[in-house]
Parts: sequence; structure tokens; C-alpha cells
Amino acid sequence: MAHDVVLGVDSSTQSTKVVALDLDSGAIVGEGRAPHSGGHTQHPTEWWDALVVAVRSATSSEMRVRSISVGGQQHGLVALDAEDRPVGPASLWNNTDAAPDAARLNTQADFAALVGSRLVASITIAKLAHLARIDPERFARVRSVCLPHDWITFQLTGRLVTDRGDASGTGWWSPVTGAYRRDLIALAVGEPEAARIALPDVLGPTEPAGALTSEAAAALGLEPGIAVGPGTGDNMAAALGIGAADGEITISLGTSGTAFAVSATATTDETGEVAGFADATGRFLPLACMLNCTRVVDTIAALLGIDRVAALDRAGAIAPGAEGLLLMPYLDGERTPNLPRATGSLNGLTARNATPDLLLRAALDGVAAGLAYSVEALARLGITAPRATLVGGGSQHAAWRQAIADATGMVVVVRGGGEHAARGAGAQAAAVALAAPIDDVIAAWRPPVVAEIAPRIGVREAFRLSERRTIVEALQTREG
Repeated sequence: MAHDVVLGVDSSTQSTKVVALDLDSGAIVGEGRAPHSGGHTQHPTEWWDALVVAVRSATSSEMRVRSISVGGQQHGLVALDAEDRPVGPASLWNNTDAAPDAARLNTQADFAALVGSRLVASITIAKLAHLARIDPERFARVRSVCLPHDWITFQLTGRLVTDRGDASGTGWWSPVTGAYRRDLIALAVGEPEAARIALPDVLGPTEPAGALTSEAAAALGLEPGIAVGPGTGDNMAAALGIGAADGEITISLGTSGTAFAVSATATTDETGEVAGFADATGRFLPLACMLNCTRVVDTIAALLGIDRVAALDRAGAIAPGAEGLLLMPYLDGERTPNLPRATGSLNGLTARNATPDLLLRAALDGVAAGLAYSVEALARLGITAPRATLVGGGSQHAAWRQAIADATGMVVVVRGGGEHAARGAGAQAAAVALAAPIDDVIAAWRPPVVAEIAPRIGVREAFRLSERRTIVEALQTREG
């Protein structure tokens, strides 16, 4: 007998993950995954091709799919022509080419006050300005713009929509007023050009985006007419997936590293280190983001010719501090702190500490220290908590868990369930299928705590946070 399920999608930088969740319990009953190219720019068709593979892997004939929702990587600029085709590859959140455009726009308007976030290269409006500046011929073909999750939802339904969570990362939508700021788009690309660009309709937390079209259903192996949720950004979906509540800090360990908290009130950070996002429940989600997270250790592991798990095992066996090695993990520029042109650096190298295991430990320390910096950025806005919940792929390894606890000085907890962003999208899909409040679904589906890690006494000093801040200040002065 077929049983009712919903599908949650996490379309990230590296891959698409799909989970099939039992509609009654929220238990994962099927999973699928397919890779993306992983580049700083990707063509949207990559995401659709991966979604087809992942959905077909996650579902079976015993399942009756009631709804599907998409959580997607934030900020990526998908520009569409008059026939709704991408005019080219999408510039993703981790592409820092738009840094000069962000800097220019910040001199023309107070984006932190107007839309909650001071601009950095990641924010979509800077990417739109960059496209108009460097490729006016391609920009002239643009008739609408959207985000990665919006584009996937468009392929599912034929309707161009978004949600308030993902919209809050564009730089042209205000989480406070719930309205688009076309005047800011005009600053980015000019008044006549801004007027011609269509933007997605912004849906509420459980407002259906539409129904699965016959064409999409045939590609995915599903029945047409299935309800499609509004979707959201990946961090907002992760917050749903763990049932994040007021007074809790979440740290996500993936390609990017983020520290965020659900808030009943909107936030503004004039430094730009904390983005004043909305969440996927009707609340807000102040968030600090690092471009360089787990892939820093992965990069060193690849250099040494070992796999990720072995690298983390070896790093975790070394004491924090790496016997004096200090690695600044800015391999591809950085967002928090805002250093778009920075590169990684290694300080304190000696004949004694020049070993593979100490290099791995230095990479782990560098990322953990960066996330501690992000937690401190939240604290400047009054957002504090006694413990942090870890999500993302890195949360599954003991070395990451202990390093984050030690660097932040916070108790760290890990909740069960796995694939929290996909689970969160699935929770939204369930709310749509059941016509239920999203808060009720995420409370009922909240996974239990499966691990709790305390910071070790006297270890935080080994991460040399003050010395790292001094280096950051010097880099910021150099970038001007």
C-alpha cells in the first residue's frame, strides 16, 4: 500500500539532496543525491539535471508524494530573457567578482537600514550591477531575475515566485516592510533598465507556489498536480529542519559556514558582518556567513592525498594551536570578515611544525576561529546563547564538533535526522500538504539531541583569536 510522503530538496553549491519524509512522522524514508560542478558560476540546468536524478533516487512506487519544496543556495543571480531562458551561467554566493559594485552601491544608499544588510559581493543586487557593468550586451537581454531556489520552483510550476527568507538576501527586498525596493535596483543598473526587470512574487511561509506541471512530473517520475511549496534559502530551510527557536544560535558547517539565530525582531548591522535576513516562518534570521568552511580542510586533505574523514581524524588527534601554525582560511576571499580579495596565509611555520598533521590541525583551527568571529558578530547585536546547534555535513564529525565548542567557548549540540536543510524544506512541504501552521510541523518534527560537546577548559586561547583579529584589521586596511 502506498503511503503519503513529502519531498524536501536542498540544492546547494556542490550537489542536490532530496529526502522523502513520511507525512505523519517526518521520518526519512528515502534519499537521493546528485553532484553539481561546484564552481563559483554554474548554469541553472545543472541544478535541474541533478534534481531529476536525486528525486528518482529518493522515491519509489510505494510512495504517494503529496508535496515538494525546494531549499536553495542563497544569493545566486539567475537572469532570464524574454523566453524565460537563462542568459548565461549564474554567479553564485561565493563569487567575489562583484566586490567593487557592492562598494559603489554602499556609498549611494544605506542598505543596512533599507533592506537589513550592508552589501558585500555575495548579495544579489551587487551581482546584477556587476553583470550590467561588465557585459552590457548580455544584460540587455535580461527581462526577469530570480534566485536559484526560485528558478527550480519555476521549472516545477511554471510560476516565478520566491519567499521572504530568500528574498531578504537579494538587497532589493525589505524584510521590515515586505516590499521590493526598485529604487535600489535603479541605483545598480539605471532607471530605464530597472523598470523592465520582472521580479518574483513573494509568498508567505506556507503559501503554495503552484502545482507540478505535466512536463516537470514526467521528468521527475512523479504525478502531475502535486502541490509545490514556496521554498526558501538553504539557511532558512536548515533552521526549519532543526526546529530552531528564539534564543538559540545555529552554526552550519558546509561549503560555507554560517552562524545565525531566529529572532522575533529585525536586525541592522552597519558593519555588514551580520545580514538582517528574514526566516521561513514569518520571523527574522540575523546571519553571519564565511565563504570558506569545510572545504578548507578538504583542500589541505587533497593536497596531502588523503580523504576527508582521515584528514579530520588526524586533525582531531592534535591539540588546538597546531604547535604554533596559524592558518588564515581565506582561500577564495571572505565575506565575514569582508575581505573579498584576500587569500589564505600560513604563519608561524618552522622546521619542527612543518608536518602534514599539524597543517590539517591549523586548517581546522582557522575555520573554527572564523566561526567564533561570526558568533561574536552576532553578540554585538545582542544575540547570544549558552549553546550552539551544529548542522551541515561537518557536524557529523567529532573533530569539527570539538573545535567549534573550543573556539566559541559554547556547549555544542547536534540533532538527529541529518540533511537538515532538505528536512526543513520537507517540513514546509508538509505544512502546505496539510494546510497546517509551519510552527506546528517543525515543533512536531524537531529531531532529538544526539550529541552534546562541552568546550575544554583553557583551550580557547590556543585559537589565538586576538592575533587573528589583528591580521584581519591589517588585511582590511590593505584592501582599503
